[in-house]
Amino acid sequence: MRKKTTNKREQKNLVTNKAKKLNKEKYSLTKISEILGIDRRTVKNSIKYEYDNGLAEGSINKLKVIKRIMYGRNSFEMLKNKVLYIESI
Repeated sequence: MRKKTTNKREQKNLVTNKAKKLNKEKYSLTKISEILGIDRRTVKNSIKYEYDNGLAEGSINKLKVIKRIMYGRNSFEMLKNKVLYIESI
């Protein structure tokens, strides 16, 4: 059974490692993307670039948690102020 990963960086590394391994076996990027079940452009970019969108996803997740906690209690202004306060810490 394959270990389920929750970390985006680990998932990216798994995809990159699989793609590099398959690429060594003379597969095309199209074949790699079919095997992994993802878009060809995604495979190409994961090999080419070192960075990912983890920072943006983390900020969005933090905003969603704050919204969930404040649901039905306060106005948008209060939500905005709370988010700006937390980001400034």
